[in-house]
Amino acid sequence: MRAKQMPSSILTRSKSPVILLFAVIILALSFFFFFLFSPSTTTAAVTVPYRHPSVRPETSFVASLEHFLAHKAPKIPASSDDTVGPVIDHDVRRLDERKFVKEMEWLRGDPYYPMSMPVRVYVYEMPSKFTYDLLWLFRNTYRETSNITSNGSPVHRLIEQHSIDYWLWADLIAPESERLLKNVVRVVKQEEADLFYVPFFTTISFFLLEKQQCKALYREALKWVTDQPAWKRSEGRDHIFPIHHPWSFKSVRRYVKNAIWLLPDMDSTGNWYKPGQVSLEKDLILPYVPNVDLCDAKCLLESESKRTTLLFFRGRLKRNAGGKIRAKIGAELTGAKDVVIEEGTAGEGGKAAAQKGMRRSIFCLSPAGDTPSSARLFDAIVSGCIPVIISDELELPFEGILDYRKMAVFISSTDAVQPGWILRYLKSISSTQIREMRRNLAEYSRHFVYSNPAQPLGPEDLVWRMMAGKLVNIKLHTRRSQRVVKESRSVCTCDCRRSNSTHSNPIN
Repeated sequence: MRAKQMPSSILTRSKSPVILLFAVIILALSFFFFFLFSPSTTTAAVTVPYRHPSVRPETSFVASLEHFLAHKAPKIPASSDDTVGPVIDHDVRRLDERKFVKEMEWLRGDPYYPMSMPVRVYVYEMPSKFTYDLLWLFRNTYRETSNITSNGSPVHRLIEQHSIDYWLWADLIAPESERLLKNVVRVVKQEEADLFYVPFFTTISFFLLEKQQCKALYREALKWVTDQPAWKRSEGRDHIFPIHHPWSFKSVRRYVKNAIWLLPDMDSTGNWYKPGQVSLEKDLILPYVPNVDLCDAKCLLESESKRTTLLFFRGRLKRNAGGKIRAKIGAELTGAKDVVIEEGTAGEGGKAAAQKGMRRSIFCLSPAGDTPSSARLFDAIVSGCIPVIISDELELPFEGILDYRKMAVFISSTDAVQPGWILRYLKSISSTQIREMRRNLAEYSRHFVYSNPAQPLGPEDLVWRMMAGKLVNIKLHTRRSQRVVKESRSVCTCDCRRSNSTHSNPIN
């Protein structure tokens, strides 16, 4: 018997819900995979500063140092490394030849050379008396001592302010699996290096060693470094020296004047650096390590309504050199409405008072100190307080990258001492401009917070971005020095031979 056939219209209607459901499932899956692997998601992840997935960045120098010495410092100090030993001209020539081969390889293979990234850095493995021993000395004494300098500054607080040598070194020598910065890499062969980092703690040695002991250590460090083949090859032009405190390494600076110095400022007054020793072309300015804690996004939001003070300053009013203007400004502003001018005190109490005052103020006064720069500027930035900079000779960190006009107020020394000028100017700034500068401060603060591990867009990161811009000039001046020295030696050799020949054969 023939089977009964259903009408096609009925069959189609019965299948349509199944087909529709199947189509909906396919469409949903398509959207899921599209958003999961969307390029825009990847792009957003790259543009937002990222954190290490398992390690919280430590921003306290003391806490970071404790962890570093407990987990990273060698139990038995290394007795030697590949750079130690008697150096002869042959060693320098061999390094120069290897360097030439490597640079030609880069030139042919990298279309962006010598502007390519990452910056390749060779870190010297100096004897522990220049590195770990000094870190241990700080760690073992900072709790017990209350030493202060001749101008009243607590010694260990000064070391923390100028601890850029620790933060850079700790990042460079960390295992690559723990590092976040991608614009600098440590190399183990000298011929592969763009730059050479000298990890000598000049500030700790200056403040914690006896005067003659410190000078002796400076001389030893100088000899150790200047005996290296890489130093002799370039006369130090591609070597980085952290000399961040203006008093440190002073007795032997003239012997390393060609090197790249990491400084707090240029000090154009000539009080701290001899003429010709420092320059923006050669050296790099780094920010002080802030004395106060970072006021993060939550803190900034909570402090918004509490910022009732127009202008705040806490610190010593009597300073030397360009800092003498502090006393004049203090006399002009003391007692003015909505202005707080306080003489600073050392210790944790002074730090807490400064932090509290900055977080309750709209503007923070940042006049010159003994040098054109002052740690107070960076305390204001991380506190969300708009800096009022009064320092005509000041050179700022990373100014080739950062535009300080967007988050600070600049006033000339001439205007600052005019009666009523500062307050009239600050009151003329609109609330819209103030909000904009505060937003920029919130964005800029990350550039001034040192940490371990070093964070993208942090000061350590910007150091190597700035260094990359110096590489062409470094290579240029190194080549010129090698050419002149080589030709001079050739001339000398010829003259000497000619002279010897004449003396040995008087007839000719």
